[in-house]
Amino acid sequence: MKRRQSVLYRMGRRFLQHRLAVGSLVTLLLLALLSIAAPLAESLLGLDAEATNLFKRSQPPSLDHPLGTDEIGRDLMARLLQGGRVSLAVAIAAAMASAVIGTAIGLIAGYYGGRFDAILMRFTDGVISLPLLPLLIVLAAIDLSKLGLPDTVTQSEDISLYRIILIISMVGWTTVARLVRAETLSLKQREFVRAAIAQGATGGRIMRVHILPNAVSPIIVATTLSVGNIILFESVLSFLGLGIQPPVASWGNMLTNAQELIWSAPQLAVWPGLLIFVTVIAFNFLGDGLQDALDPRAID
Repeated sequence: MKRRQSVLYRMGRRFLQHRLAVGSLVTLLLLALLSIAAPLAESLLGLDAEATNLFKRSQPPSLDHPLGTDEIGRDLMARLLQGGRVSLAVAIAAAMASAVIGTAIGLIAGYYGGRFDAILMRFTDGVISLPLLPLLIVLAAIDLSKLGLPDTVTQSEDISLYRIILIISMVGWTTVARLVRAETLSLKQREFVRAAIAQGATGGRIMRVHILPNAVSPIIVATTLSVGNIILFESVLSFLGLGIQPPVASWGNMLTNAQELIWSAPQLAVWPGLLIFVTVIAFNFLGDGLQDALDPRAID
């Protein structure tokens, strides 16, 4: 127990030495808290992300609207907070779903080997070889009503959100799968795994109890780094009109609505673009910091 606490302490110390990662973590926590508290902030400040006022379109910052208003008179700050909830939720949910899929495939391929490994890894190579952005555009453009889904599902305001999560999860698991497979191949040769096999433990138990806990570090790092890429993919799809659909706000579709007003009201594009940039950079720095902190070879 003491040794485990010592290892965790040294991991934490190494992470705290990575100033960019610590600053990124603070930034992301602040963005997440502000986004989660969006309804409370609207109530305290007397704002409404959905209230329109065509007489106050594209207004500059004022006491009533701290960041101004958008193209149909809605408060820009309230929309940014609402968009942050959607963009961050999509990115984190898709990253976690991709991690689960990739972990399962990597564990099975690495532990059982042979035909399982060959089939799963060739399938992974096939997914990697696909042109990702065009594939996402094609999948996002599919008319759900032609798939036999009920109207209550296809006409739901949140269906575009769930569809983006599903689409990205279907193609975003390959990095985690490769990392977990490599870690599993290494751990499978360790003494404690061989001892468990000798004692008659099943393959499922060995993977769940002995291999997976020791392969958590690369999973965490890969998942963290993927969140930034997923935010970019969601923003691109929303910008093209194939992602999160209005009236649900996301930073991507806010950029779409601002593209015709870039010269007359640049703040409509600057703020969501800046938040996307800061969030993606912060997740990348956080991933770098976690990679340094969780690397067993770097822990002295």
